[in-house]
Amino acid sequence: MTQVVDVVVIGGGQSGLAAGYHLRRLGLDFVVLDAQATPGGAWQHTWDSLHLFSPAAYSSLPGRLMPPQPGETYPEAAHVVDYLTDYEQRYELPVVRPVRAEAVRRDGEFLRVEADTGVWRARAVISATGTWSRPFVPAVPGRTQFQGTQLHTVEYRHPADFEGRRVIVVGGGNSGAQIAADLACDTDLTWVTLREPRYLADDIDGRALFDHATARRRALDDGRTDTGGVASLGDIVAVPAVREARDAGRLKAQPMFARLTATGVEWADGTRADADVVIWCTGFRPALSHLAPLGLRGPRGHVPTVGTQAVGEPRLHLLGYGDWTGPASATLIGVGRPARDASREIAELLGAR
Repeated sequence: MTQVVDVVVIGGGQSGLAAGYHLRRLGLDFVVLDAQATPGGAWQHTWDSLHLFSPAAYSSLPGRLMPPQPGETYPEAAHVVDYLTDYEQRYELPVVRPVRAEAVRRDGEFLRVEADTGVWRARAVISATGTWSRPFVPAVPGRTQFQGTQLHTVEYRHPADFEGRRVIVVGGGNSGAQIAADLACDTDLTWVTLREPRYLADDIDGRALFDHATARRRALDDGRTDTGGVASLGDIVAVPAVREARDAGRLKAQPMFARLTATGVEWADGTRADADVVIWCTGFRPALSHLAPLGLRGPRGHVPTVGTQAVGEPRLHLLGYGDWTGPASATLIGVGRPARDASREIAELLGAR
């Protein structure tokens, strides 16, 4: 059976819910298709010790402040899942799950969304599938020869799973630093980064990062000098667990190795280290395979956009993939503004027909 709506939102995590909030306020007929079986988006699949970078009040979606978590300045991931679940229910957002969108195609005046449970024809589509489902592991020589265990950030849960083992954590971003700090006491840890770790000042959290990203976007829009964005401040937010491990001398990074061997890793100078486990904290790529039939992909796997609107298909908006779809749009607090703008542009487009 084919269903017809004004807008299909693909993805029911934080970005999809923010879009749903604004679409509801504009009176549009829409549906949110979520591949997850339960609410909470990617937050329900993170490691146990993960906390937000910002206090609850600064980690909220439009219309509803996240309540504080008792005893925690920076809420846990499970608290975020509870908040997103409540948000979805509070605004009675029409989320259908589990539904996996497989392809978006042009269909005359509509975009045809083909999913594993049916077909929707929409006058506009918001893609909000994020990146968590597309973990990236670099093509390091010897990766297939290593006889130990390899896993990505998405598969890590708790340090007890690795107690007493020789673990190499690869990655100098937030996930690498946090997982290395998590493992520093219970394992024989080697932390490997491409360059010397760059910590943000200890008093900087998600509030300052959002302000900085927004200021950069405004400067670029006004034709002023690029401030460099969040990356100019550093790579690692010094959350309490990372700060404690760093100050105790337990976070000492080694340079990136040249190759993996059957029993561990080897650096360019011939130095070797044995390992039982390698954890790749090496980031993600946008989950955009469902858009392939539209033929829109550009450099670095991105779909070229103006704001959130796809350059090659004005009925398509992309939301929450990173700064290229709105300043800090991959964060809870940052997605609200581009979600509002995308919804308004869709309403204007549909109203003009």
